[in-house]
Amino acid sequence: MATTTTTARPLLAGLDPTLLELPFYEPQHADLAAQVTAWTANRAGLWRRPAPYPPSELGRLVLRDLGESGLLAFLDPDGGRADGGDLRSLCLAREALAYADDIADYAFSIQALAATPILRHGTTAQRRRHLPGMAAGEVQAAFAVSEPGAGSDLAAVTTRADADGADWILDGTKAWIANAGTADLYAVLARTGQNTGALGLSMFLVPATTPGVRVEPVDVLAPRAFAHVHLNGVRLPGDALLGRPGGGFPIAVEVLDLFRMTVGGAAVGFARRATHAALGHSRRRQIYGGRLADLGTVRATLADMEVQLTAAALLVARAAWEADRGTRPARHSATAKLYATEAAQRIVDDCVQLFGAAGLVADSVPERLYRQIRSLRIYEGASEVQRAVIADSLDARRAERSSAVFDRPA
Repeated sequence: MATTTTTARPLLAGLDPTLLELPFYEPQHADLAAQVTAWTANRAGLWRRPAPYPPSELGRLVLRDLGESGLLAFLDPDGGRADGGDLRSLCLAREALAYADDIADYAFSIQALAATPILRHGTTAQRRRHLPGMAAGEVQAAFAVSEPGAGSDLAAVTTRADADGADWILDGTKAWIANAGTADLYAVLARTGQNTGALGLSMFLVPATTPGVRVEPVDVLAPRAFAHVHLNGVRLPGDALLGRPGGGFPIAVEVLDLFRMTVGGAAVGFARRATHAALGHSRRRQIYGGRLADLGTVRATLADMEVQLTAAALLVARAAWEADRGTRPARHSATAKLYATEAAQRIVDDCVQLFGAAGLVADSVPERLYRQIRSLRIYEGASEVQRAVIADSLDARRAERSSAVFDRPA
């Protein structure tokens, strides 16, 4: 009788190797998955709690290590490395990093988020000036678009950039900015014209050391570098303008449309960590003469967690695949972010519930995940905004034409 042999799947800590076998992915994505998961496993000491360094210091340390390991090389394609920057790679990397630790995902994602406008719209001089240091993890950047009165509604931005000869003078406040206070460079959205709404906005590159830049730290649920940025008479040279005058709103929207699906990838990573933690605890926990995992209600919860996790991972993979093949990303990205973040919130909550009182202990895995997951339903556009984006993208005419085939009177 003939025998068949099967190749053992690699152990990818935080990723499901069976998903990488789907047609959404190519061999280079499996290679990236192995590289990122090996990187997280080899730095397990950084992810233990209590943390070995304060959050802001740990974030800079992790960023530098990511750069030295080549995991940020895609941010500088002019330096000879263009691989790793497609959306499927970004989503997989965030999933694996989030599974390991919130700070790992945070350092990677904000750097990529802030570099993308320069990658896509920067002049040759701007790319050469900023991207090599960002790819090396030596220059930390931040994406400063939101304000106290302009979060999801970017067209309401009031920070001004007024022309003064060949220079620009910026005044205003940016709120809830990731990496603020530790970043070396800010990509800032400001109003340059008299037009109201989206038409008068431009994007600027603002070095953190520029006179007039002041940072106001903000404490948040999951400790990290986070602050408001006050701009008071900040003078910038003309070449600080990114893209064309009045073109800042399309740049910001493009970046957010792309990165929403990567937020879904991070949500899958957090949810997978919660699912694994809940499963392990349920199998170890002795109760009523057996294991917690043997109770019917617990088995049902674990099954629901797995279904939601798989659905979220598939929606993220589909969104990234669509973007990489040139489909407009808004609808699929919003769908992936909405479902993955909402599902991850439920999965993490179920994890805490299954741990019971042990899940409430400060800095335990369930408690950390419970604090870390909440922000994902808000940033890069709250869930309510994603529902509006999805609703606006529905093709009513196509639906009517399709249903009419079956709805004709006899």
